[in-house]
Amino acid sequence: MRSHRTTTRCALAVAAVATLIALPARAAEEKTVYRCPGNPVLYTDTLSAKEARDKGCKTLEGAPITVVQGLRPAKGSSSSAAAGKSGENRVDPNEQRARDSDARRILEAELKKEEDQLAELQKAYNNGEPERQGDEKNYQKYVDRVAEMKANILRKESDIAALRRELAKLQ
Repeated sequence: MRSHRTTTRCALAVAAVATLIALPARAAEEKTVYRCPGNPVLYTDTLSAKEARDKGCKTLEGAPITVVQGLRPAKGSSSSAAAGKSGENRVDPNEQRARDSDARRILEAELKKEEDQLAELQKAYNNGEPERQGDEKNYQKYVDRVAEMKANILRKESDIAALRRELAKLQ
């Protein structure tokens, strides 16, 4: 009788040890899958927990993930189609010059309009000390309006710089 109990106990002990050894191995096999924001949404198991947290990724637990292979385009068909279309879509050089001239004229008009608006904003801003308005008895309202004016001036300056860059590309 003792030998049967001993054998059973030994068998249970061996099973328990085997289970304890298998748990870390199974945990290593089951990697944590993260869903990271962006376009396209990224599902990955290659990030560490810190990297996932920094990127704003969320863990997926118990959700099955299906990977669908995309269709590969047939070789040769897209390159020959693109080569045929490029000749058909060519624009006459005179027409292209006219388009470029129109674009330059539009950009110059936009630049002049933005510069005029910037001059008006700077005049009203009065070097950070604009006139107080009647509804600004509360000093914080005045400070908020001055900050908004400064932000508008900075935005206009940025817009003007962008327009000048675009004009430089056309020159």
